[in-house]
Amino acid sequence: MIAKVLVLLQEKKYALVKQAVLEMNAVDIAEVFAELHELEAPQTSLRLFRLMPKELAAETFSYMESDVQQSIIEAISDNELRFILDDMYMDDYVDLIEEMPANVVKRLLANSSDENRKLINEYLQYPEDSAGSIMTNEYVYFRRNVTVREAFDIIRKTGVDKETIYTCYVISTERKLEGVVTVRELLLADPNAAVDTIMSTNVIHAHTLDDKEEIAKLFSRYDMLSLPVVDKEERLVGIITIDDAVDVMQEANTEDFEMMAGIAHSDDTYLKMPVVSLAKNRIIWLLVLMFSAMITGAMLEHYEAAIATLPLLVSFIPMLMDTGGNCGSQASTMIIRGMALDEIEPSDFLRVWWKEIRVALLCGSTLSVVNFVRIYLQYNVLAAEPNPDCVRIAAVVSLTLIATVCIAKSLGCILPMLAKKLKLDPALMAAPMITTVTDACSILVFFSLALTILRDRL
Repeated sequence: MIAKVLVLLQEKKYALVKQAVLEMNAVDIAEVFAELHELEAPQTSLRLFRLMPKELAAETFSYMESDVQQSIIEAISDNELRFILDDMYMDDYVDLIEEMPANVVKRLLANSSDENRKLINEYLQYPEDSAGSIMTNEYVYFRRNVTVREAFDIIRKTGVDKETIYTCYVISTERKLEGVVTVRELLLADPNAAVDTIMSTNVIHAHTLDDKEEIAKLFSRYDMLSLPVVDKEERLVGIITIDDAVDVMQEANTEDFEMMAGIAHSDDTYLKMPVVSLAKNRIIWLLVLMFSAMITGAMLEHYEAAIATLPLLVSFIPMLMDTGGNCGSQASTMIIRGMALDEIEPSDFLRVWWKEIRVALLCGSTLSVVNFVRIYLQYNVLAAEPNPDCVRIAAVVSLTLIATVCIAKSLGCILPMLAKKLKLDPALMAAPMITTVTDACSILVFFSLALTILRDRL
């Protein structure tokens, strides 16, 4: 449908365009606007926006990327802008204000109602990573003494402007949260029953200053569609809906992936980021890791005499370093993900380490046996001139593999858990950092064993 609408716009068949968008979801229509923005066709975007019914245009606007929203705002009249703003939910409204440049924000506020301006100022005062920054004030609430029949009357009267009507909240005259009831429970109840007889009083809720990532975990843990947010006096001030929780999860996962890859976080998408910005986000970590890798180079230089005496040792170094890095990455990925899902806590350190050590011994033993057989066959059985030190070299490599895998697995679980204990992001201790430390350890173990087992040759 997106491709069809783009073709119809190109052919200027506007009647067919209007008919087509009426059959589309607002999210997909927003994608059409994104394509037109990429094609630098502002007049076509404006024409499409004005072809749509006002309600659909306003809904589509909330799903647009910020740069597309800005181009629409700059093109439409104040009357059109006021209609969009009046139709937006408060959380989307606040996001729009935060993402627009100062000159656009000035126009947005000028076309906002006094009530909305006051609410926006309140929401903007909450920390960026707090529950208050992502909540909305569009929710359905009752007093505890209303009947089920009266509750449905309230839903019909006020629900059209609410972000969700499925979960309703019961509050006191001081607006303190007393209970929660779903539309399903209301439908199945006696119409004359009081709401407080069917509501649940054990309400899972958040406070305005709670971390939004922790809030997202509550949605996952309790399978919630919305979560009430209260202030320090336990008064209901807003709710967080599942769509906002999913956005928080996605943003948090993206940040973790970027950090684990040694890339600075950016709010822009990959295709929208300039090459200079992409390079700037990566170069700092690349420099840090490059200089830290110089430790490995210094260690190799220290064992230069042993390498010169038995050059064959050098051929095993890449395999040992790569194996250590891979094992460390496997362990750190599992531990970081486990901590992100609250499956692992720093207090589980000994249990986690003991499990990883046993995994390391199994994996390391298997890898060492395979390498021992491979080295023996390659440099003794199949070689034109068998190497007299073949068995001892194979023993050095095999023992180093076991030690390297154990070190890598240990670092992979210890460093992320240590980071969390120090109130740092565990993703900081992911693949790049662990690989660098493991490389240095594997070199040290390898040449220490070589100097011990091959003492007479070195």
